[in-house]
Amino acid sequence: MSLRSSVLPKAVLAAVSVALLTATACSSDDDSSGSSAESATARGPITYVEGKDTTETGVVRQLIDQWNSTHPDEEVTLKEEPSDADQAHDDMVQHLQAKESDYDVLALDVIWTAEFAAKGWLQPLKDDFAVDTAGLLEPTVASGTYNGTLYAAPKNTNGGLLFYRKDLVPNPPTTWAEMMGDCGIAKQNNIGCYSGQFAAYEGLTVNTSEGINANGGAFVGPDGRTATVDSPQARAGLQSLVDGFKDGNIPAEAITFKEQDSQQAFESGKLLFLRNWPYVYGTAAKEGSQVQGKYDVAPLPGVSGVGTSTLGGYNAAISAYSDHKATALDFIKYLTSEQAQRIIAGGSLPPVLGSLYDDPELIAQMPYLPALKQSIANAVPRPVTPYYPAVTKAVQDNAYAALKGEKSVDQAITDMQAGIETAGSK
Repeated sequence: MSLRSSVLPKAVLAAVSVALLTATACSSDDDSSGSSAESATARGPITYVEGKDTTETGVVRQLIDQWNSTHPDEEVTLKEEPSDADQAHDDMVQHLQAKESDYDVLALDVIWTAEFAAKGWLQPLKDDFAVDTAGLLEPTVASGTYNGTLYAAPKNTNGGLLFYRKDLVPNPPTTWAEMMGDCGIAKQNNIGCYSGQFAAYEGLTVNTSEGINANGGAFVGPDGRTATVDSPQARAGLQSLVDGFKDGNIPAEAITFKEQDSQQAFESGKLLFLRNWPYVYGTAAKEGSQVQGKYDVAPLPGVSGVGTSTLGGYNAAISAYSDHKATALDFIKYLTSEQAQRIIAGGSLPPVLGSLYDDPELIAQMPYLPALKQSIANAVPRPVTPYYPAVTKAVQDNAYAALKGEKSVDQAITDMQAGIETAGSK
């Protein structure tokens, strides 16, 4: 799933075993699936497929039970996938490749939507299948859009936050330069200044994307296929991370950090600033944390203000092979409703309905919501491309080499561009 895309974003897609283009793959321009009146009106029981629900409140079961209580003739059955993202991805692929109708609604990691849409496996959400997205946070809608068409409705989302030691820095930095300027405070207190996730895994794509996007760079064009990362803006974004390591503002050991490593470093009092996901707000308050009562959160800092977070989360899509697409559509609309979104928020999953971020009751439960709203409002999905596994590998390999000093920033970006250009052939 997206890194910590449900309760905790997960490290995913280091290697996906299924080839992204097959001889039988359909074009994303083929919108014939589900276009008939029969498909648009077919109702009956459906199966909803999602990865393992690890929320304490059992969000997925609550959602389904609520739906089933009012739809006795269109009951939803849950098919719970493994918690391992690659296994969940590959199982869905297997069923869709076989054109099986047993998976009606699929909870897709935001980075899978373009791949599944390009292969013709998803019902486009337009015309008779249109979904009202007016009240949803715009970046979450963008994550379900491929080649100008909505293929999946956002269900729950996620965004990066800046955790900071409020006992040492009363006012959080609003720009990257300001944060780097505060690193003297860290040195005075014999702790590291800043860390994100810089090990060679999916988290590095997230952190690299945030640096590049904040500086105005991008990885692929709107078609999801044209490489666009070879730009001064992308170089500036990667350079900011490289300089952080060179200056010592990012501790050398951060090159090995994944989410939990960086979380533990912050909670043990070894960092002034941490980029991570909202779940840390709760873990840092638990017994044993050295920063209890000493931290707060803010949006990620950017070049001249709020930065550009990488978007996480799940999107809900209708299988092109569902026999009951009208019911599936109504279930997707239900998932974006206020009733369902409150259940989702109650499980500490960031909702996609914008109005809930201003709800006093929810803010009391999740004090980070105002900062998270700003983060998500400025968020950008990871590269929306049907070739995501190959694209993220090109990003990770070259960013990691630059951070370790094995490649210049210029060479890393040049090679990243070349890797993305050949992604479709892998």
